[in-house]
Amino acid sequence: MTRLPCLLFDSDGTLVDSEILLAGVLGEILPQFDLPFTASQYLKEFRGVRFLTIIETLAERHDVPLGDRYTALEANMREGMEQRMRAELLPIDGMREALLALPDHLKAVVSNGPEKKIRCAMKSSGLAPFFEERLFSAYTLGTWKPDPALYRQAGEMMGFAPNQCVVIDDAAVGVTAGLEAGMHVVHLNRFPDEEATPDGAIAIHHASELPSAIDRLSR
Repeated sequence: MTRLPCLLFDSDGTLVDSEILLAGVLGEILPQFDLPFTASQYLKEFRGVRFLTIIETLAERHDVPLGDRYTALEANMREGMEQRMRAELLPIDGMREALLALPDHLKAVVSNGPEKKIRCAMKSSGLAPFFEERLFSAYTLGTWKPDPALYRQAGEMMGFAPNQCVVIDDAAVGVTAGLEAGMHVVHLNRFPDEEATPDGAIAIHHASELPSAIDRLSR
């Protein structure tokens, strides 16, 4: 078994190209609830952030009381997102080949999204066989990135210490969570002109670079 046997992958924007779909869904739905929002705003400001945090931030920013409308808002978003994923979702370019090139590592998905969404994403993208039932949702574990407890609990439930785990994440909240959990971190930074990779993480810019990055860490 390799020295770093456990690979913990974020889902949205890391394994699957879902963020552009989510941005579009939010851009359609949030204005219906009096929350001004555009798809580009999600990509620039809220990538990887918990949905409730996004809504609370916008509601405070625009002084919009949601009252009991949040439940309907989230339900509309989840339904719209599931429809878009089933019809359009694809793996991140090069990710399937990268996963095939890492057969000796146990792999899990660790996401801020609910488990139903993770399962839909893996099935729709064709990546489900790489992860089987090793799916860890913040909604199930009760802690959300950037809290390091999400990655730490996932690693423990997989049976590994933090220094045996590698986090692969594209968003700042996930990279921060992985580093603070004491794990090795690979930042899939697909927007290097707009984002900096935090100290302590390894930056790659395409999924095809992942196997060599894991090999370097394992050595």
